[in-house]
Amino acid sequence: MRGQVLGVDMRRGEGIVAGDDGRRYAFKPDDWAHKGEPAVGMYVDFETHENRALSLFPVPGTLPAAAPTRAPAEANGRNKYVAALLAFFFGPLGLHRFYLGRTGSGIVMLVLSMTVAGLLVSVPWALIDMIRYLVMPEREFAERYARW
Repeated sequence: MRGQVLGVDMRRGEGIVAGDDGRRYAFKPDDWAHKGEPAVGMYVDFETHENRALSLFPVPGTLPAAAPTRAPAEANGRNKYVAALLAFFFGPLGLHRFYLGRTGSGIVMLVLSMTVAGLLVSVPWALIDMIRYLVMPEREFAERYARW
C-alpha cells in the first residue's frame, strides 16, 4: 500500500502514515526500512498489519513537503535568562559555562578567578557572556547550547 507520512516524532522516531485507503497507520523506527529518516509529507510504500505500517520505503521520485526542523528553544532544557543570571552573579567562577555544558571554558574561568590578574580577565569575560546571552535570539541559543 502507499501513503503519505503525516507526522514524525524526531526524538523517538515514531510516526503516522495516512494510507491511500483513508486509514492511518502508526510506525516505529524499526519499521523504517530505508537509509535516512522519514519526513513529514514523504510519500511511502508500506505493508500493513492491523493499524501498523511495516517495512516503509520512500517512493522514488517523491520528495517530502518540508524538512523537519529542530525542537523549539524551550525543549533543550536550558534557559538563556538563567545563564545570564549565573554569568552576572557567579561569572568569574564560570558557573554559567558549566550550566551550558561548556565544561572546558568553565574550568578555565574557575582557575583564572583564583588570581587577581585572572579576575581582570574572567570578570569582563562573564559580563560579555551575560550580554551575549540576553541579546541572542531564542532559536540561536537553543541550537548553540542544545543538549546532545
